[in-house]
Amino acid sequence: MADHANTFLLVTILLFVTILLIFGMKYFSAARQAHALITRETTFRELAEKATALQSEAVAALAAVPAELAEIKARLASVEKILKEVE
Repeated sequence: MADHANTFLLVTILLFVTILLIFGMKYFSAARQAHALITRETTFRELAEKATALQSEAVAALAAVPAELAEIKARLASVEKILKEVE
């Protein structure tokens, strides 16, 4: 009878250890997923900030294009005038 009690105790302990391991792995998995989610959100936020900064730079560069184009047209008109005078 004592032999069966030892076996019952061993099986009970192994069952509890298995249950604890399952819950421990579930908790560890949830913690890793939360960490990955935070990392992904931080990365997306940084990417959005960089995209906004680059978009602002692009808008500034595009705003300067018409002024430069007007300057080039004026120079071209000046060169054409000089060439017509030389003919």
